[in-house]
Amino acid sequence: MRIALVTDAWRPQTNGVVTTLRRTVDWASRAGHEIRPLTPEGLAHVPCPSYPEIPLTLRPSRAVAAFFEDDDYDAIHIATEGPLGIAARALCLRRGRAFTTSYHTQFPEYVSRRWPIPRAVGYAYMRWFHAPATRTLVGTESLRASLRAQGFRGLEIWSRGVDTAQFSPRPRDVFGDVPRPLMLYAGRVAVEKNIEDFLDLAVDGTKVVVGDGPALARLRARYPAVTFTGYKYGDELAAALSAADVFVFPSRTDTFGLVMLEAMACGVPVAAYPVTGPADVVREGISGCLHPDLATAVRGALRLSRAACRAQAEAHTWARATQQFLDALAPARGFAYWPARRARAVVPARP
Repeated sequence: MRIALVTDAWRPQTNGVVTTLRRTVDWASRAGHEIRPLTPEGLAHVPCPSYPEIPLTLRPSRAVAAFFEDDDYDAIHIATEGPLGIAARALCLRRGRAFTTSYHTQFPEYVSRRWPIPRAVGYAYMRWFHAPATRTLVGTESLRASLRAQGFRGLEIWSRGVDTAQFSPRPRDVFGDVPRPLMLYAGRVAVEKNIEDFLDLAVDGTKVVVGDGPALARLRARYPAVTFTGYKYGDELAAALSAADVFVFPSRTDTFGLVMLEAMACGVPVAAYPVTGPADVVREGISGCLHPDLATAVRGALRLSRAACRAQAEAHTWARATQQFLDALAPARGFAYWPARRARAVVPARP
């Protein structure tokens, strides 16, 4: 298949959405499919207000029209609800092209945390955006149930994977001889991630925040005893995760939380709230502990087997997740589901 992928989220952004899309492009290629992405890369853009690392493309309709000038795609997937996504949606509707979408981010919750905009307004926009899609792909069963209750239809599961070769247990001394337990968060440092709940925990030990974002300067000034490392990537991130005794995930708004799988692949149990994302990713009492009181979750997670965490992560492969994505696509030139022809299976991981 030749697949058009339209996304406002792409490198150099560092988040689970970008990781998911780039891994999917790679694994689909291994199976003989071509995914051609349209992204803000190389296009004129302005920074998103209060979130400058997110680019907002200028003249997105022009970029989308140029991208679809050679309109010979077997399938079209619109991954985000930003300027490029809106323009691609409009073009598909004008031309009578079917498309699928995916729901990666709880924008109604995120926006309401930053500005005085009711969540109901955000959900009305999201329903409008996704309604014409043949299918809308979501990361977990909990998210599917939540969106169904908000009036969304045509929801299909598109899970996530983890590179267990890169994210694997490493020596645990990267932070030196610090008081244990070592509790670590990794991800964007932003208000919607609810990081203060982690930093305010009355639990003895060492707290580490790996990542960057608009709230970093404020949190660094407010919590001088916490180690803030900035972003880490690849082997450095795997080493940081491996050093932790528990990975603390305080977000209440994530749709999946890919970094939890990366932590588990390094043998680190997860402490989180029992909400969408952790409720589907974490196996209670095996790879983590979910509790309304985050300190209780931390203490429970510290008692768990690191080997069991690794074993659960190994079941989440990018090959399986990419096959779910391919199977959910719809033919670009009709609003019916795929005919009997199926996407070629994704190849196993390279040795």
